[in-house]
Amino acid sequence: MQQLRLDHQFVEFMPNILQPGILYISMEYATATHLCCCGCGEKVVTPFTPTDWSMTFNGYSVSLSPSIGNWNLPCRSHYVISQGRVIGANPWSDQRIAAERLRDRAAKAAYYGSQQKPPRVSIPSDRSSTHHQPRGLWQRILHYLLRS
Repeated sequence: MQQLRLDHQFVEFMPNILQPGILYISMEYATATHLCCCGCGEKVVTPFTPTDWSMTFNGYSVSLSPSIGNWNLPCRSHYVISQGRVIGANPWSDQRIAAERLRDRAAKAAYYGSQQKPPRVSIPSDRSSTHHQPRGLWQRILHYLLRS
């Protein structure tokens, strides 16, 4: 049975058995889960991350953004969840799905790549050596701090 509306339920842990028409939201684990709205009964998981989905709660209803594209499911359903309403969206071609997967990988690489820790800096055993010129920014900063 196709779902046209999803009621939300805030939970800490996702239940073992999901009920149709319920969008389960775990703020502790930054994830929402529901049964596919096409009625196929498959579980759909939408993690909340800077590169995946975001959730808006207006005190009454929930919206997820961007749309839900179940490209790995046999149904290949595509819909939007806006203020608890399920709005069917146009199906995507295989080419558009492939392009979106590339964009998603690039977005994750750009975001998480920028979150890397600074490189480890090796500290010379002889701190009195002033002729050593460190190459990287972090090495120069550390070298300056150790000289002071």
